[in-house]
Amino acid sequence: MLKQAQDTLKHIFGYDSFRGQQLAIIEHVTQGGDALVLMPTGGGKSLCYQIPALLRDGVTVVVSPLIALMQDQVSALEELGITAAALNSSLDHEQQRQIANRLRQGDIKLLYLAPERLLQPRMLAFLQQLKVGLFAIDEAHCVSQWGHDFRPEYLALSQLAELFPDVPRIALTATADGRTQQEIIERLHLQQAKQFLSSFDRPNIYYQIVTKDNPRQQLLNFLAPHKGDAGIVYCMSRKKVEEYAQYLSERGYPALPYHAGLDNQLRAFNQQRFLNEEGLIMVATIAFGMGIDKPNVRFVAHMDLPKSLEAYYQETGRAGRDGLPAQAWMAYGLQDIVWLKKMLTESEGDEQHKRVEQHKLDSMLALCEEARCRRQALLGYFDEVLKQPCGHCDNCVDKVQTWDATEAARKALSTIYRTGQSYGVGYLVDVLLGRDNERIQNNGHQRLSVYGLGKGIDENEWRTLFRQLIARGYVDVDIEGFNGLRLSEKCRDLLKGQEQLLLRKEQVSPRKPQQTSSASQLVRAHERDMWENLRALRKQLAQEHAVPPYVIFPDSTLLEMLRSQPQDMSDMAAISGVGARKLERYGDVFLKVLQGQTAQAPTHNVSDLNHELVTLARSGMTPSQMAQQLNCSEKSIYSLMAQVIAAGQLSLEQALDLPWEIVEQIQDAFLDGDGELPSVSQLQKMHNFSVDEGVLHCVRAALKLEFGQI
Repeated sequence: MLKQAQDTLKHIFGYDSFRGQQLAIIEHVTQGGDALVLMPTGGGKSLCYQIPALLRDGVTVVVSPLIALMQDQVSALEELGITAAALNSSLDHEQQRQIANRLRQGDIKLLYLAPERLLQPRMLAFLQQLKVGLFAIDEAHCVSQWGHDFRPEYLALSQLAELFPDVPRIALTATADGRTQQEIIERLHLQQAKQFLSSFDRPNIYYQIVTKDNPRQQLLNFLAPHKGDAGIVYCMSRKKVEEYAQYLSERGYPALPYHAGLDNQLRAFNQQRFLNEEGLIMVATIAFGMGIDKPNVRFVAHMDLPKSLEAYYQETGRAGRDGLPAQAWMAYGLQDIVWLKKMLTESEGDEQHKRVEQHKLDSMLALCEEARCRRQALLGYFDEVLKQPCGHCDNCVDKVQTWDATEAARKALSTIYRTGQSYGVGYLVDVLLGRDNERIQNNGHQRLSVYGLGKGIDENEWRTLFRQLIARGYVDVDIEGFNGLRLSEKCRDLLKGQEQLLLRKEQVSPRKPQQTSSASQLVRAHERDMWENLRALRKQLAQEHAVPPYVIFPDSTLLEMLRSQPQDMSDMAAISGVGARKLERYGDVFLKVLQGQTAQAPTHNVSDLNHELVTLARSGMTPSQMAQQLNCSEKSIYSLMAQVIAAGQLSLEQALDLPWEIVEQIQDAFLDGDGELPSVSQLQKMHNFSVDEGVLHCVRAALKLEFGQI
């Protein structure tokens, strides 16, 4: 078993050795055991079910929550020579029938299904007729009703244990605290499963959290060394997503918006562009990200505070999946706290649920105000102990200092109390600084004992202090009023002088330059030209095979080629990520580039081009967008589409970006006579439709297929 697993790892996936607990997991599952696997993003979870899928008899069913990304995963496996398929609503009846036949013939090793599709009675009955070797439940934390990614359909996956008692199950996630782990075990009936809990640490990610102060400019400053890098910028609202995407694009950073309010086709198109193109920034709400396999995302930036540490960990974990340096940057301010507390107060759910959510928010706030190593605090939340500070976060690099804020905090708390617990931070700071303004005069607060009591501290320091008091739970925000501050039960001991309060001191000097994670900085100056040549070849191959560039080879593999300078195919085979299939397909052309020759990617036949066009059409691209992607005329696109429609590879709905009423008018016109369908030119003479002539060719091809006139 050990030798088979290692041979598969090297021959198919191109890696010399397993990482962490991968081998133990693979052996356990291959031998028929159930498993719960917690492994950080980029830790190699997929191999934990892909290799058992190849070693066990029958088909492995992979449960994945996102239909949009299934085809990318299937394409990546097919590039490795592994037979895989996805059954989902993007396929027409004939395509689904073909996949069903292949499954009956045992021609597919991995089948990707959304939980909704898997749990349909017809699908379960169909699977019971097949030889199923393994169930892999990806993103298993979706089963948790307390989690940020809860999917109700995941709860019904417990049926698999009853309907397929002899088929092993492996549940995998990168995000689960102790409570969520227990939920996964109970709800998926994995009580007998062996648990494999890997470290949550992502040592290649540099964590940095800054206080909001002109956040747009702060973001530009952060992005300056990342020019040309792929990254994700998260915003809380759809409006901010649109604004930041436009703002960055206007300043030379190509950015795309993504949120649930966008048209489905545009959202799918933007996601496909992000996966397929180099150097794009996706500005998104939390609707974007789960299942994103793009390994060379060099940064994740948050312009608003996430609701929990689970969400923060998962979102930042989308950076640096290739193991190369990456950054997680966040700008955070008082308004974030107010906004999230307001959302929590207005949310549906019982008091217990709200208490859990409040605890999660408090933990997130604690990380922001943390003075010690960020990584120690983050891992501590997941019950993991990091004995020494990491040396690779802003607090470690900048040696953040603390100060005794006890007296200042008591002054701030007293001011809240004496002004009636109904005013916001700005007004309270004015009182503490003894400002003589009309509002204070009208309220008579210039006569209070706390008036002018805070002149020894400047305005920014007072604002920071109030934010930290709110974040630490000494002060509440009156969400139902006008965001006035009021004292919480927690502040009693502090007011009585029975508690000392140490707070982090805000940085006043410029931060020391941290280790950059820019892709351009990973390559030395004398290597730059060769690096760009390798990337250009990869892009050309990716376009020809209709897959994202990283599916051909990730950056880490290109970097190893660059550094090791392989001289022949034997040397190339030794590079991590170059398996037998990819060596055969691409080894020679990459060798030529490395040896200074001008290498052209091998020319592919018409079926390859048709396959690419079908993939792009199914992703939601319009004909004009496909023409740009494939660097050809729109007329050529329509011609190719007519061919694949006639061959039954693409439906008319997937091909045409037109209202269906217009398509039906064209169909009726074609069918208006007796006998054979008229030609396109004949139809145009009779009706003069105001659509591209290519549309008519596509409609005619679909009708010929339907009525057997091919």
